Amino acid sequence: QVQLVESGGGLVQAGGSLRLSCAASGRTYGNSAMGWFRQAPGKERQFVATILLGGGSTHYADSMEDRFTISRDNAKNTVYLQMNKLKPEDTAVYYCAIRLNSDGAYYTGRPDYQYWGQGTQVTVSS
Repeated sequence: QVQLVESGGGLVQAGGSLRLSCAASGRTYGNSAMGWFRQAPGKERQFVATILLGGGSTHYADSMEDRFTISRDNAKNTVYLQMNKLKPEDTAVYYCAIRLNSDGAYYTGRPDYQYWGQGTQVTVSS
């Protein structure tokens, strides 16, 4: 069993920055992958970025990489999402998720991840 707790969301003006954190507890593995997704009201949950906990390699959704950066601190069992130059359309609930025993591939689908956090709200005002 793995528990994930997101934090760092809030209200920010357009052009501002936020850093989200996702702390994992329980049995995680070095070959796991963690991802960030977001869901705006009335829309489906959307992939944002993923990171392989072992090697630290990353993969982003199109148009995210220029403003968002995913990183991890394995000693703290924490993954971060640095978001810069935020836009009103970035407003959503942001979720982190973990895929245990990932095989080194990048996974971008919601069913690919076994455990999810409760989400943290990010609101970007214009």
